[in-house]
Amino acid sequence: MTVPMRLGRGVAWGYLVVVLLVTIFPFYWIVRTALSNNFAMSTDPSSLLPVDFTWGPFQRALGLASPAEAAAEGGSGASIDLALALWNSIVYAGLLTLCTVVFSALAAYAFARLQWKGRELVFGVLLTALMVPSVFTLLPNFVLMKDLGLLNTFGGMILPGAFFSAFNIFFLRQFMLGLSNEVEEAAIIDGAGPLRVCFRIVLPMSVAPMATLTLLQFITTWNDYFWPLLVTNDESVRPLTLALAVFKQSSPQASLDWAGLMAATLVAALPMLLLFVVFGRRLVNSIGFTGIK
Repeated sequence: MTVPMRLGRGVAWGYLVVVLLVTIFPFYWIVRTALSNNFAMSTDPSSLLPVDFTWGPFQRALGLASPAEAAAEGGSGASIDLALALWNSIVYAGLLTLCTVVFSALAAYAFARLQWKGRELVFGVLLTALMVPSVFTLLPNFVLMKDLGLLNTFGGMILPGAFFSAFNIFFLRQFMLGLSNEVEEAAIIDGAGPLRVCFRIVLPMSVAPMATLTLLQFITTWNDYFWPLLVTNDESVRPLTLALAVFKQSSPQASLDWAGLMAATLVAALPMLLLFVVFGRRLVNSIGFTGIK
């Protein structure tokens, strides 16, 4: 290997290391803060290591610390029902993801594999939905959910986005356009109708991109904040994103319980981090299979 090649490789590795450190450092800082004493952090705010190491913030976030123990470490009197908020997020993200992926797959099949008049025109109109900022639909959807009496319900959070996603439809259509016609034509010759072809042939062949969309949709919904904020104010349906915000804002003290907040945030982020670690390779491979550039 020549000197310029070695130098180029060294520069590339150095760049990757810098990007990796910049990407990982915020997560490390969350862990460092979550393992610190809230009182002691103000004495050494720039320390790279936990200040006066303690598991107290996690105990407060999980509701395991008494008021006296929380106050001794600078914790606030605020509380968070982490188990309930976690369950609410699972229900909200799980049901919305299931509905969105299933209905998007059916629409993508209609656009990619069925021949019908006006298909390209309708698909072009659908693509324009990708250009409409989601904030434009928030108020009409809120008014609709209010008129239907679905505020403070899972239905109110899920229904507006359950039946349509322009990106998901486009994503799956790109993959389905590349599927072989031979198996589908053989099934049609044997008497299979469009629905049977869809559910028995096309959708099983599209498992990889559907798994990718499931992961992306679940993560997006899990992190959603503004829409649940509009349609819910009841703890019984409040997801984790809102519960963390309420925990932050309900502190009666002058200073926030940053250690407890970071501990709760870390607990909330762990499911998403685990999902990405487990399915990250499938996510990258599936995006490549769709042919999207």
